[in-house]
Amino acid sequence: MSLFTRSGPGVTRDKPDDPEKTVRTARRRFMRRQWSRRWLAWQRLVVAVLLMSLVGGGVWLVFFSSVLAVSGAQVVGTRLLTPAAVRRAAAVPTGSPLATADLSAISARVRRLVEVRSVDVSRAWPDEVRIDVVERRAVAVVEPVQGGRLRGIDATGVAFRSYDRRPPGLPVIRRAADAGTDALAEAATVAGSLPRPLAEKVAYVEVQTLDQISLELRAGPTVLWGSAADSVDKARVLAALIHQHARYYDVSVAGQPVIRK
Repeated sequence: MSLFTRSGPGVTRDKPDDPEKTVRTARRRFMRRQWSRRWLAWQRLVVAVLLMSLVGGGVWLVFFSSVLAVSGAQVVGTRLLTPAAVRRAAAVPTGSPLATADLSAISARVRRLVEVRSVDVSRAWPDEVRIDVVERRAVAVVEPVQGGRLRGIDATGVAFRSYDRRPPGLPVIRRAADAGTDALAEAATVAGSLPRPLAEKVAYVEVQTLDQISLELRAGPTVLWGSAADSVDKARVLAALIHQHARYYDVSVAGQPVIRK
């Protein structure tokens, strides 16, 4: 067997690797990896700059520019009050960014209106403040002590409106001369606990003291109510008993009612 490799046509001679070519190839691969890393870093930087620009622009647009400035207020839920009266009380500052509007201060100003039971103030983008008003509801009227007009009161005893004549369906609260505001508030709680069909049957709510409240029905009978405690239960009991015609009903203890025919 020959120890030499034949040469000539059709015969391929093995060549050793070119060291310089290998180095050049490795260098190109290294440069590509370096460029990829740098490009990735630049991409991250560009994205970060864009995000910061967007956030900064958004902050400027919302909190500092006049684009989203307050142009006015929309009022919802009024019946006794006019929207214009609520806007005057709210005194919403216009021209400043809506995002910086002091909603708590606006709400506090609207709550000073005696007709308002509660209010919710919110931002109505892009440029208005929304004021949702819940007005008080009259549950009874109070006879004037020394002339004057009838005053409507809500279930907490707050007088918030006047009447020329007694509204149908509302009882009249009559109080003793020495009955204070606490007694009036208790009587209002009683009137507010009456379902409408029952309230329409009540002519007067008589209040002597905090614990001495009675009802005078339009048909004539008297109802001893006692205090305002458990008024909802007492109203439920009276609504069931009233179908039994009697001259006197005692629901001062809701669980032990008494009737006299």
